[in-house]
Amino acid sequence: MNRRKSILTAGLATTVSALALTVGAVAVPAQAAPAGAQGTVDCDGWVHNNNPDHGIAGCENNTDHTVTFRAEVVCGWAPDVSGQWVTLAPGQYGESSGVCAIYSTGVGGVGWTIR
Repeated sequence: MNRRKSILTAGLATTVSALALTVGAVAVPAQAAPAGAQGTVDCDGWVHNNNPDHGIAGCENNTDHTVTFRAEVVCGWAPDVSGQWVTLAPGQYGESSGVCAIYSTGVGGVGWTIR
């Protein structure tokens, strides 16, 4: 599950995906860039190849200012988890991840929050 989209469409796609995957799951949509900002923050969300309980979000900052983001991992039959906050200067790429509890049914979706 490897998705690529700009910050402008990430909020709607994350919300729709979360509702389709599970009832009661909370996905936090990406927030819009501050007024006057140029470019976008491009993010991908995926499940680790060897661990179905590990969700990862990777973002590239294509704006003219510093942004901070974190992964928001939807876990089946377990509480959702948030990854660590990652700060990116303009032009930088970084990843944030979260691991679902051992009793979950695995990652149901990966989103991100940008601030």
